Amino acid sequence: MAITNINPTKTAAWQKLSNHFNLVKDINIKNLSREENRKDNFSLEFDDLHVDFSKNRITNETVKLLVELANEVNLKEAIKNQYSGKQINVTEGRAVLHTALRSSTEEPVLIDGKNIKPQIQSALRKIRSFSNKVISGKWKGYTGKAITDIVNIGIGGSDLGPDMIVESLQFYKNQLNSHFVSNVDGDHVSEIIKRLNPETTLFVIVSKTFTTQETITNAETIKNWFLKSATIFDIPKHFVAVSTNLEAVDNFGIDKNNVFPMWNWVGGRFSLWSAVGLSISLSVGFDHYKALLEGAEEMDNHYKNTDFDKNIPVILALISIWYNNFYLAETEAVLPYSQYLKKLPDYLQQAVMESNGKGVDRNGDKVDYQTGTIVWGSTGTNMQHAFMQLVHQGTKLIPADFIGYKESLYGLTDHHKKLMANFYGQMEALAFGKTKEEVHLELKFSGNEDKINQLLPFKVFDGNRPSNAIVFDKLTPRSLGKLVALYEHKIYTQGILWNIYSYDQFGVELGKELANKLLKNQ
Repeated sequence: MAITNINPTKTAAWQKLSNHFNLVKDINIKNLSREENRKDNFSLEFDDLHVDFSKNRITNETVKLLVELANEVNLKEAIKNQYSGKQINVTEGRAVLHTALRSSTEEPVLIDGKNIKPQIQSALRKIRSFSNKVISGKWKGYTGKAITDIVNIGIGGSDLGPDMIVESLQFYKNQLNSHFVSNVDGDHVSEIIKRLNPETTLFVIVSKTFTTQETITNAETIKNWFLKSATIFDIPKHFVAVSTNLEAVDNFGIDKNNVFPMWNWVGGRFSLWSAVGLSISLSVGFDHYKALLEGAEEMDNHYKNTDFDKNIPVILALISIWYNNFYLAETEAVLPYSQYLKKLPDYLQQAVMESNGKGVDRNGDKVDYQTGTIVWGSTGTNMQHAFMQLVHQGTKLIPADFIGYKESLYGLTDHHKKLMANFYGQMEALAFGKTKEEVHLELKFSGNEDKINQLLPFKVFDGNRPSNAIVFDKLTPRSLGKLVALYEHKIYTQGILWNIYSYDQFGVELGKELANKLLKNQ
């Protein structure tokens, strides 16, 4: 069996954690921060990445017991089995090998006895060759003009991943304009079309089956718009596909040489590392796309080879489980202090909630404990003027990941100093709060002594609200690859510990089935 099915709440480690929680649940981060070497002992370094998890309601004993839990549910074996191509996605009978897509080693990965590495390398060569032709202007449209615009047509993982990465790497973009069409809402596609010239636009249709309702509806609408000025013989110059359904692609009019492969051992929400990332390569160039993969591979190796108490994705997953299952915090915020990463929370919503939003365990039994967390967030400092009021002074416990960079890309140091002062200031405010005594003094010295009794309760911050600082040197394709892979491995770790299957998503199907029934009855 690729994964051992163990109910975490029945383990010895869980019982110890429950007892430990009853002893420490009222601990205060402010008191913990006074411990000698607290920050050093609760920080991890990996290349250009620094993670500080000292501002959490955890002690050394908490971490030790959480690691015991990871060991007791055989996490190490589950990680090894995923990387080696075992059928981790048991309910769909599939391996889960997005890690193989970014592996640069010659070490074979076998599926049904066949090494998949040559297929991966072949697809990468095809992506590189095609990207170079389009970016250089050698690839011409039907009137002989070079391509100026790329439109990715997909939904879910075929849209959120590429869209998020292209937005995040705006600084590295070439001259091509990138657009993403996903929603079946006709107004969405209409707004995109009106900005385009059919003579100079390339459409990338991303659909494994080439039957996804939203994607094919949008693709047909775009094709009809295109054919108002071009002919069916011009389609091969302007439409390419990422799909496995060669017959449907051919019927659409796309040249078989312009079809890029998809494999059933890559889940949609983890597919940006495959040819689904073609629009990324077209937007930022293949070299930057390759650097993205290399960064992810570095995180893969760290996750696979590092002891759990020093393993960044594992530690972040265990802390999340501590809040979700013991403090019963239902949500966690992802707060990037970079406007480039504004689409990261949206991306992680799918990655986390479609993966771990499960109420049945790997034995097929209903779970009686909390599983997937609700993920949400926005960019700093925008969100400080929006929902952070609730995080600071509301009644809910909301653990938060703050993501920041030591350097900005354009070098406006005054801006960046202010940005990062807010980054660290928010975490300090959440952790340490502001006491009645501090508010009293503040009001007294600001000339509001007569309003002390009136305002005091409203200006007190309880603090003791947890956060992690995830800090890279700089936002590069490589560091972004590391960041996304970090969250992927956090998701898998939590799925293993919760004894659920992270890689199926039957929960998305019922609504679609009912929509199709309603359409047939109209």
